[in-house]
Amino acid sequence: MAGLGVFALVACSASQAETATTTDVARTTQANAPATPPAQARPAAFSFSGEITQGGWIRGTVPAGTVSVALGDDTVMVGADGHFFAAFDRDAPASERIVATLRDGKLVQQDIAISPRAWNIEHIDAARRPGGPSAAFMERRRPELARINAARSVRAESDGWRQAFIWPVKGRISGRFGSQRVYRGEPGSYHSGIDITTGTSGTPFVAPADGVVILAAEQPFSLEGHLLMIDHGGGLNSAFLHCSQILVKEGERVKQGQVIGRIGMSGRATGPHLHWSLKWDSARLDPLLLVHEPM
Repeated sequence: MAGLGVFALVACSASQAETATTTDVARTTQANAPATPPAQARPAAFSFSGEITQGGWIRGTVPAGTVSVALGDDTVMVGADGHFFAAFDRDAPASERIVATLRDGKLVQQDIAISPRAWNIEHIDAARRPGGPSAAFMERRRPELARINAARSVRAESDGWRQAFIWPVKGRISGRFGSQRVYRGEPGSYHSGIDITTGTSGTPFVAPADGVVILAAEQPFSLEGHLLMIDHGGGLNSAFLHCSQILVKEGERVKQGQVIGRIGMSGRATGPHLHWSLKWDSARLDPLLLVHEPM
């Protein structure tokens, strides 16, 4: 029994020694290991990049602790990760201020210098047609405008605004964003999007980014014809005019590259083409500045 007791004591001591050695090695390893870098924290300022020009846009992150953001008079929607999208109207001023309100009530402000663009302005030596739209036209037009405004007030849950946009269809650009006619000094409305033609009706076009269908006009509108609108989230939406056919329904989620309609000449159009316009809150964007893949 005495021998067994000595064996047990020796075994116990050996076990304790091994444990002590293992603990010492672990401590030494921890001491020599490189320190784990702290979690990346957002800076106390805005960070963004993009096309900082009239009709352009920015993507970026907001300062840490931000609870709300505004660009000029427009509210900026911010993702849970602090990322945001914002844009500048075709007629944006030389500078706009972006402001973040922090959790403690403090403000972080930054002035953004916006470069001007040389628009295609055509001066016409003739007066604009007098009289304006007829009462009969406006009776039809008001409900259409109400549907468009209601669609644009929707704030769909989509991360399409985060994506690199693609062309809805490839063809010849027959109309440029921002172009305008001036009739004896009186400016007409500028072109709010780009026109893409493939020469024929029925050519399919795709969603340039993920989104939710917010308007699909089964009956053609007086000007836009069969109008399709998609909300990409973040306050950004696309409109596709003059369709010959719409292949999606209101409320449907669409994926980037999904066929959503066919080119046509419904509404006020002189030939088959796709008019694609983009709007962020109250600002109209130039689609050419958002798509970076070749036509």
